[in-house]
Amino acid sequence: MKILVYGAGIVGSLFAVRLHEAGHDVSLLARGERLASLRRHGVQLAEAGSPAVRRIPVPAIDRPAGGYDLVTVLVRTHQVDSVLASLAGLDGDVLFLHNWAAGAQPLGAVIGHERVLLGFPNAAGTMDRDVVRYRAANAVTRRVAMPIGEPDGRTTPRLKRIVKAFRAAGINAKATPQMDAWLRTHAAFTVPLGQTVQAAGGPAALADDKDAVRGMLHLMRQNLAALPTPPVPRGFDALRTLPEGLLVAVLRRFLRSPTAVYSGLSNTSPAERAELERLAEQLRAYARGR
Repeated sequence: MKILVYGAGIVGSLFAVRLHEAGHDVSLLARGERLASLRRHGVQLAEAGSPAVRRIPVPAIDRPAGGYDLVTVLVRTHQVDSVLASLAGLDGDVLFLHNWAAGAQPLGAVIGHERVLLGFPNAAGTMDRDVVRYRAANAVTRRVAMPIGEPDGRTTPRLKRIVKAFRAAGINAKATPQMDAWLRTHAAFTVPLGQTVQAAGGPAALADDKDAVRGMLHLMRQNLAALPTPPVPRGFDALRTLPEGLLVAVLRRFLRSPTAVYSGLSNTSPAERAELERLAEQLRAYARGR
């Protein structure tokens, strides 16, 4: 497959390498200093805590060239609108892999509804200058599949083909019939989590403040209660039904874990705040429009 990975951040870089090494014709779109670094050194990867850096020469470009079988969009929520115009003139299916609670309609309205697929990446890490540091998969994370779905919930031939390509590249993808509901459920959880971590100054600092964690849980419950259907996946029901004390303890333990550190929660940049604000706006708009 000829694949454009639109966005050369942590996840875009990881996916570009895996798809490139699986034999696909991959281009990684980047801008500015990131583009210059990719052209000089390739994608630089290192396992968390390891001094060894691997350099993979994935082709880096600054504008789409066209003729793609698949475009994977891995940018932040607040950057999507500016990306859509450049996608409108391209060929190929477009898989949006990021936080998103506005549904497929505004995406399809610009690039064509028939081209849109939705998903959410199952990889994360941190940037160490130009090196992407990732946490090696373990028994737990290997079981967490990356959901991908058609906006209307069908399991189509193209969805099967894309899932197969990702899985062959070592990315544990899974066709998901309720992708729109999945993304809104995830946003209902992510916005309070991210904004509370930002206010506390990081996940470890938040873990030390039991009252703040309790307040965050209340916001998560409010968001989930505002959804018109049960959470997807159903495991998020636990946030609504389990005892508060137990959930606070579980969340505090998670916030202290290496998983939290390498999930991006430690990122307190303006871009992270802008993404959370845009995602919160989408949730509010959805609640008003129901």
